[in-house]
Amino acid sequence: MVARARRLFGTRAIGHTGTLDPFATGLLVLVFGGATRLARWAERHRKSYRAEIRLGVTTSTDDRTGAVLEQRDVPEWPARSRVEAELAGLTGAQQQRPPAYSAKRVGGERSHRLARRGAAPSPAPAPVEVYRLELLAYEPPLLRLVAEVGPGTYLRALGRDLGERLGTGAHLTQLRRERIGPWPVEAAQRLSELTGREPLLPPRELVRDLPGVALSPEEVLLVGHGRDVNRSGPTEGEAVLLDGERLVAVARAVPAGWHPAVVVQ
Repeated sequence: MVARARRLFGTRAIGHTGTLDPFATGLLVLVFGGATRLARWAERHRKSYRAEIRLGVTTSTDDRTGAVLEQRDVPEWPARSRVEAELAGLTGAQQQRPPAYSAKRVGGERSHRLARRGAAPSPAPAPVEVYRLELLAYEPPLLRLVAEVGPGTYLRALGRDLGERLGTGAHLTQLRRERIGPWPVEAAQRLSELTGREPLLPPRELVRDLPGVALSPEEVLLVGHGRDVNRSGPTEGEAVLLDGERLVAVARAVPAGWHPAVVVQ
């Protein structure tokens, strides 16, 4: 996606705010120019997905693209109430074991690269938060659900863990990202229709949830050189420094005011 957008828009200064698995569909937020420096703020938003899970079969990638590791003989599929109870048990803050085929680093190398060479990497568990898992349909061995999760959460790992809790094993067969923070997939441009002439949202949209601090013309120049902005009274957390409506920098609180952590202009 990034490579195609670079060709269409005629610039190399393009990044994204979180990859999708190769078999998945849905929303990918691209960032352009100075806004690429704000990607990590956009990545902290909650993400919403629709997923389909196949019980009874485990794979090397925890999705349909991997080699089958085990096909279990399940004499009786779990009741819907049991599935809902286990989904409830997978919500909340937790330590999640990333899939072996993931971008997590093991010994300084990407886990998926080690796995493709025949190694058996075991990425360290990472803290994640799952806000909602809602069962939409259950027709064993398939189930469909809606998930709302925090940054760094692998839906493939949730599907794998659900299968382990049910005693059936499982893997993802479909995955679609429907929302990242305030941006729904319905508002996105289809890849097949992208022309490179689409109007872009202003960088301020990436940090719309942060409070704004208006700058004087003199302060705009100072911030451009990485200088602090003095403000009376206590400051805390993060804020955006603005020249009118234009985003100049994202700043963090310091005792005397604000320090520009990332300058966008």
